[in-house]
Amino acid sequence: MDLRKLKTLIDLVSESNISELEITEADGKVRIVKSDGHGAALTAMAPVMAAPVAAAPAVVPATPAPAAAPVAPAAPAEPAGHAVKSPMVGTFYRSSSPGAKPFVEVGQQVKEGDPICIIEAMKIMNEIEADKSGTVTRILCENGQAVEYGQPLLIIE
Repeated sequence: MDLRKLKTLIDLVSESNISELEITEADGKVRIVKSDGHGAALTAMAPVMAAPVAAAPAVVPATPAPAAAPVAPAAPAEPAGHAVKSPMVGTFYRSSSPGAKPFVEVGQQVKEGDPICIIEAMKIMNEIEADKSGTVTRILCENGQAVEYGQPLLIIE
């Protein structure tokens, strides 16, 4: 594989929200995995015809580690009211442009179909509309925050 192409792929992974990219071509296979947020690391490059590498057996310690008391993570409290959830993965924005006023504020009345935020996905600005009429009681995301599919964005009562 051409080194310029490889560098382009590494840059693509490091500048995007994807954490892993695997490409198979006639002359080889490349797998790029983003490290702990500080760029991308090339993890494997092997010819396609290469036999799979056998995994090393797991090392079992001679004496088991003392068992720690299991700690159940505290479940986040479900906010009262109707949660407007993200219909896609992307970046949450409260306004249409950096200097513009936000679409909604806490305490504001909204009607079903009113724009409430924008989610940017793949360089496309997707206007998200209220799916219920009511009063905005909480905004759960920060401006510019990455959001996941189904993540609550704000609460309407």
